[in-house]
Amino acid sequence: MAEPPRAGLAEVPRPALVLGFAGLVPFFATTAGAWALGSPGFLLCVNLQLAYGAIVLGFLGAVHWGLALAEAAADNWRRLVPSVLPALAGWLALMLPAPLGLLLLALGFVAMFFADRAAVTANRAPAWYAALRKPLTLLVLLSLAGSYGALAAKLGA
Repeated sequence: MAEPPRAGLAEVPRPALVLGFAGLVPFFATTAGAWALGSPGFLLCVNLQLAYGAIVLGFLGAVHWGLALAEAAADNWRRLVPSVLPALAGWLALMLPAPLGLLLLALGFVAMFFADRAAVTANRAPAWYAALRKPLTLLVLLSLAGSYGALAAKLGA
């Protein structure tokens, strides 16, 4: 895969940077709750994280739908079908037992990171988008792994 155009966090527009990192708060709050709370509170936190993660994953797919619309590519199946898959993966993650749902979300976030990089490389998204998505993806994965660890510790899974 070709490298996307280089940009750093300094090039990310301030509203996107602030809102992107603010979007991590529910991920880390639910992970902290999963570790700090006893039963049934820790399960509630994991389920809240699953729901929030599904919403964010759907949002990331919608970015690609919007990119296709902006380029008048709304009749392009190859561009639109992958843009709806993250919402479907998030929905499926909500129906799976929590450990599997967290794993599916993690895989979805990894897949979207590579889709976002591909969009930047193809000049369909600005270079700063890849610079923003990299740390956000890593931190989301860390949060999901933390909740998975809380489940394993508390349920003996």
